[in-house]
Amino acid sequence: MKLQQAAAPDISIITCSFNQNRFLPTTIASVLAQTGADVEYLVIDGGSTDGSVATIERHAERLAYWVSEPDAGQSEALNKGLHRATGEIVGWLCSDDVLLPGALSRVVQIFKENPGVDAMYGNAVLIDTTGTIVRPKREINFHPWLLVGDHNYIPQPAMFWRRRVHERIGYLREDLHLTMDLELWLRFGEQGCRVLHVDEYFAGMRCHSQQKVLIHPAELAAENEGLRATYQPGWSRWLPHRLLHMMARTTRILLRSSIGGYSSRAPAALSASLRQLHDGVDL
Repeated sequence: MKLQQAAAPDISIITCSFNQNRFLPTTIASVLAQTGADVEYLVIDGGSTDGSVATIERHAERLAYWVSEPDAGQSEALNKGLHRATGEIVGWLCSDDVLLPGALSRVVQIFKENPGVDAMYGNAVLIDTTGTIVRPKREINFHPWLLVGDHNYIPQPAMFWRRRVHERIGYLREDLHLTMDLELWLRFGEQGCRVLHVDEYFAGMRCHSQQKVLIHPAELAAENEGLRATYQPGWSRWLPHRLLHMMARTTRILLRSSIGGYSSRAPAALSASLRQLHDGVDL
């Protein structure tokens, strides 16, 4: 008799962390609190010494996989998780960000309703260290040339894709430490992936002084320049970079203004749910 193979989980979420125990408990709690979807959760720690391992161990029974060992950085850690992920849909959540209540069930539903979609992203709210909303990040549709010419406007924790996508086009570039998400989005565009934007809020993105992009501006600029050289569309290669940037930035601002992206307010219920999440975490 042939044994029936267990169904794959709906969605796999990977969190990588290194000495982020200040925020890690809230991040983990936001994933474990998700309902309405079969979630496979993997935590990849880089050998933290700040109590993170004890935090992870407290939740070990509800994790599909976890490890704490030295690595070569965030991209390598995320690739470890992506190689182990078995869900049809995947995404990652940095150890200082959070998922909003009901986010993953809604993500799974959207993919089921749109079988031709390879990747999708929603909006996010920017939050401070206490979980208070700073402002909403209501974004525009997927336009790779705007990502190249201006900046990475896609809220990373609100982006999800079918696992088959990275198995086809490749995993994260481990030589990139600050723009590996942008490079993957640009590869989505280059490889003809259908990327859908949904005007709903899925995640909270933490703003704090220890963010890598703030600490290493020169490295960020160098990585962005390398991506421009690789992914700048052919029609724009004769343009000076300053002109391309002005065109892309102006277009992005106009598009975002047209959807009310700058005047939007976060749904009132989000403030209460974020406060409840942060207050309920045993640090």
